[in-house]
Amino acid sequence: NEVLATLATEKLGRPVHPNDHVNASQSSNDVFPSSIHIAATSAVVNDLIPALNHLAKALRRKEKKFASVVKSGRTHLMDATPVTLGQEFGGYAAQVEFGVERLRASLPRLAELPLGGTAVGTGINTPKGFSAAVIKEVARATKLPLTEARDHFEAQGARDGLVEASGQLRTIAVSLTKVSNDIRWMGSGPRTGLGEITLPDLQPGSSIMPGKVNPVMAEAMCMVCAQVIGNDTAITYGGAAGNFELNVMLPMMARNLLESIRLLANISRLFADRCVAGITANVERCRELAESSPSVVTPLNRFIGYEEAAIVAKQSLKERKTIRQVVLDRGYVTDGKLTEAQLDEALDVLSMTRPG
Repeated sequence: NEVLATLATEKLGRPVHPNDHVNASQSSNDVFPSSIHIAATSAVVNDLIPALNHLAKALRRKEKKFASVVKSGRTHLMDATPVTLGQEFGGYAAQVEFGVERLRASLPRLAELPLGGTAVGTGINTPKGFSAAVIKEVARATKLPLTEARDHFEAQGARDGLVEASGQLRTIAVSLTKVSNDIRWMGSGPRTGLGEITLPDLQPGSSIMPGKVNPVMAEAMCMVCAQVIGNDTAITYGGAAGNFELNVMLPMMARNLLESIRLLANISRLFADRCVAGITANVERCRELAESSPSVVTPLNRFIGYEEAAIVAKQSLKERKTIRQVVLDRGYVTDGKLTEAQLDEALDVLSMTRPG
C-alpha cells in the first residue's frame, strides 16, 4: 500500500494515503486469500487443464494405434485373460480425462472470492455493492469464472475450496502414478523384463553399464506425483488449522497448491511429448506372452468345465506346453467335448478381449 500510495502521489501531484485511499474497503484478511484463489484458478484453467488434455489426447492416439495388439492381462501381477494394448491405453486416457472432470467440478468453490469481507467477513468499512462490483471487474479483467463468496464467513474462516482443489490434484497424481508405473513395467527389460513396449531412448542410463536405458520420464512422473501427494497432506493440515474468522496457514497452503499445479502441468506435457508419443509396441512379444499364459484356458470352461480347465492350465505350466497341446493330449477333442475348430476359435486370444 505504501509503495502504491507513493507512486500515485508522484503521478497525481497530490497526497494519496496508503490506508485511506489505496486500502479503502480492503483488508489483508480478504485480499490475501482472494489473491490465492485467483492465482490457483488461473493456473488450473490456463495451465493444468490444457496440459492434462494434451496428455489425454496423446494416450488416445496410442489407444487407436495399439487397438489390435493383443497382450496378456494381469491381476495381482499374475497372468490373466488377454486384453489389447489399446484397451489399456484407453483406460489411461480415461483416468486423465476424469481428472480434468474432477478439476472442473471443484472450480466453482476454488473461484469463489472472499473479497469485500474485509477484516472478519462482515464487510465493515465497505460501501454497499462493493464486493460484487469489484469481483465482477476482476473476473472481466482476468477472464476467469470468479464469483463472490456465497457466505463470507465461510470464505474467510475456512479454506475448504483450496483443500478440495488440492484433493483433486492428489487424485490426479495417484492416477498418473498408476499410468507411469504400468508403462515402466511394460517397458522393462530388454531381456529379463516384460518387454511389451519400447520407450523412447532419451539419455544414457548408467555410468558403468554401457547401453543401458532407463524409463526416466516415467520415473520423473512418479517423483512429481509423490511431491503433489505430500503437498496435499500439508494443505490438508493447513486447512484444518484455521481458527474462528481467519486461517493463518495461507502462505504455506498457497505455496504448496501453486507448486502442485505447476508440477503437474509441466510433467503432463513432458510425459506426453517425450514418452507417450514415442512408445512403440513389441507386437510379437505381446502376442507370445498372451498365448503362453495359462489364463487363456478360460474360454474352455463352457466345453470341459472349470475343474478340468484348471487341470489343463496347471499341466500346461508344469510341462511347458501350450494350452492347445494339452487339450489335445488329454483327449478332449477325441472324446467329443469339443471339435478342433471350436478349440482354435476358443483359444483365439484377440477374440478374448471382447465380450462373449
